[in-house]
Amino acid sequence: MVVVRQQPRRNVSRRARARANRRFLRRMRRRVATGSLGRISLGTAGRSPRWRRWMLAVVLAGIVLAPYPTPGAAGPPPAACRAGCRPGSVPSMIRWTTPLSGSWDVTSGLTGTAPASGLAYAAVGGGVAAVGAGLTVSGYSSGTGALRWQDTLTGFPAGAAIVSVRAWPGEVTAGVSSPGGAGAPRRTEVVISDAAGTETGRYPAATFGGAVAGSARYTVVVGATAVTSYDNATGRIRWQRPTGQVAQAWRTDGNWLYVAESATGFVGSAPVTALRRIDLTTGIEFDVEPLEGPSFDGALSTAFDGVVLFSSATGVTAYSGSTGAQLWSVPGAVPEGTDRHPARIYLTEGSSLVGVDPQTGRVKATASGSAVSGSAGMYVVRGGVALGLDQGGNGDAWGYDLAVQRVTLAASGLPWPHYFVDLNGVGGSADPASNLVVIAACAQLAPSSPAPPGTSPPAGSGSGSGPASLPAASPTRTPAGSAPATSSSGSTPGPGSTASPSAPPQSQQGCLRPELVALNL
Repeated sequence: MVVVRQQPRRNVSRRARARANRRFLRRMRRRVATGSLGRISLGTAGRSPRWRRWMLAVVLAGIVLAPYPTPGAAGPPPAACRAGCRPGSVPSMIRWTTPLSGSWDVTSGLTGTAPASGLAYAAVGGGVAAVGAGLTVSGYSSGTGALRWQDTLTGFPAGAAIVSVRAWPGEVTAGVSSPGGAGAPRRTEVVISDAAGTETGRYPAATFGGAVAGSARYTVVVGATAVTSYDNATGRIRWQRPTGQVAQAWRTDGNWLYVAESATGFVGSAPVTALRRIDLTTGIEFDVEPLEGPSFDGALSTAFDGVVLFSSATGVTAYSGSTGAQLWSVPGAVPEGTDRHPARIYLTEGSSLVGVDPQTGRVKATASGSAVSGSAGMYVVRGGVALGLDQGGNGDAWGYDLAVQRVTLAASGLPWPHYFVDLNGVGGSADPASNLVVIAACAQLAPSSPAPPGTSPPAGSGSGSGPASLPAASPTRTPAGSAPATSSSGSTPGPGSTASPSAPPQSQQGCLRPELVALNL
């Protein structure tokens, strides 16, 4: 027996490479001649000389034209390939599931599983996963999913509802919007002790403000004209920093709060002539002004790792959060999110998700457009792993590792998944300090109501047709539960039939078993 030792790549001669190529081509010709390319059968085409020549040409063209992976680049599998492209040993992402209280429905598209009335909001952090719907807040253990407490807020006028939930070490805060004078809504930030699930305070907040930091000892709230830190035990003001006569845009970065200074306030959001940089523990404030020009380029959109990001119609520009110096810019890009480990700011460029170094703007990772098109979309990146969710009755989750450029985690059987979003980035489905993400799903549909006599099925319905496919919007800019209900093109079950989780829903159909599902990234 002859043993051939493979030489290191750097010592392989051109002649050896040519011999290897010839051997490969001979194998391809033999496979085409027998009508089989690996696991892909050519059927009767394999017996046709013309088809064999065409297939060989396709194979060779694929060898020449197929892009080879490069370090730092990623190409997640297309929607039609994900299930088949995953290796069989991919670990499950699901950590736990727990029932959701209240009445929930399912609809097609990004809305997925949502409350039958109103919207739902969620947050993960400090050991708790909190969900708010209507005026009820529920706190679950982020480790096990066990229900720890449930609190229904009272004393609010008719029409009031929760519009934000945020979780902090030792407490949960819920923003409640109530009808105000002259038709303007009024927001109140309610503080709930995570230890007992009891309310400990209520503070006025800006419509798009609310709690930006919290602990068992204090809560910091962005109000319409000031940022205020309250003592949880007494309700007294610890410190207060005025921010002007109109509500301003803001973003947090660790223990720092950045508040924009714009003449038009939060509504106009630009031009921003300066930033207030406030220490959330002590209240110490610094003014940060742009070193180049009279204003920052665009509206305040992200603050991360000492960098503040401004976005405009022409792209994004990064500045130092302490000096105001311009660091880098990316034309045509849109900010999407951040990841702590490794430190990355994620942008959308065309149809690709790009991870850049916060300080330099250099590209460190790229996910191609195949992961953000069709029925799926990328929602968040944690630890270098991007979460994707496939919508509809056959929904599933998958984790794409940007470093190794393949799916490394998966979870099937998540019908009509719903990802919760907080537009300011301090709440929502993903824990900012860990790899835990919570979503809502429907484990069992309620029986559908029979169609009234004489009514015709919805346009586009037909036997065996599935739910309508929606283009993937940018989930990070869609409030939780705010996607419009989309009519399904599925057929309507008959009277007395019980719908299964895989059956296409009506434009809105009841859910018998709504669940909160925790995923590990």
